[in-house]
Amino acid sequence: MRAAAVDWRLAAPLGIVYLALFAAPLLLLLGISLHADQDLQQWGLDNWTKFWSDAFYRGVVWDTLRLGVAAVLATSLFAWPLAVFFCNASPRTQKILIFIILLPLLTSVVIRTFAWIVILAREGLVNQVVLSLGLSATPLRLLQTETGLILALMQIEMPLMLLPLISVMRGLDPNLLDASRALGAGMWRSFFRVILPLSLPGWIAGATLVFASACTAFISQSVIGGARLVYLPSLIWQQAMVVYDWPFAAVCSVTLLLTVLAGIMMLNWLGRYARTD
Repeated sequence: MRAAAVDWRLAAPLGIVYLALFAAPLLLLLGISLHADQDLQQWGLDNWTKFWSDAFYRGVVWDTLRLGVAAVLATSLFAWPLAVFFCNASPRTQKILIFIILLPLLTSVVIRTFAWIVILAREGLVNQVVLSLGLSATPLRLLQTETGLILALMQIEMPLMLLPLISVMRGLDPNLLDASRALGAGMWRSFFRVILPLSLPGWIAGATLVFASACTAFISQSVIGGARLVYLPSLIWQQAMVVYDWPFAAVCSVTLLLTVLAGIMMLNWLGRYARTD
């Protein structure tokens, strides 16, 4: 009984801060979404019905989820080889690499996003390389496209995937990889049968961070995606700051929160399933 009281007292300050800074605003947001008019005088589910009965808004939810999944897949494609290279590098090289990995986190997301405008523009670095190699006769259209947005998010979110993955892979026993090679497994077979399963907890942690960050990346979605691509964060901004329809903006906000939480729960389920398999 005494131990339980001590545990409760230690958790009380954090619990109070959580209720004040997260739970209370969330409940207020949910309450606003249950109003049927912009003056917050009438209660009703009209805005929820309006949102989920419209194919356009349902498409926005799907596009937001798809963007998060695409960002996870793109970062994963490069994060695992980079993590393997990092773990096999010398300590001096690792110090340089960790600085390069952390460098995007030390730069404002606004600066990084506008830098990608220069890279993806018609006269940007990507198109200059494509044209010089003769891969295309005309400049590629990358800005205000989902492909360009995913490329930018891949670089912006890469540290969130790499850091947990490297943390787990550095703790792996190197004898396991040596034993795999001694038994005749090649590089790719050793990666898929040894490294990938054992590093899956780090990938789950990184994928969770990348998914949540990509789905809510308002600056990148607005600047690189432009007005042609509509995701939930930009829809919330339009309804709150342009239309001034706060109840409908609250519906979009709660939907975004539930959408991200659903994705996180699926990733956690995948992690538990992989551990019990």
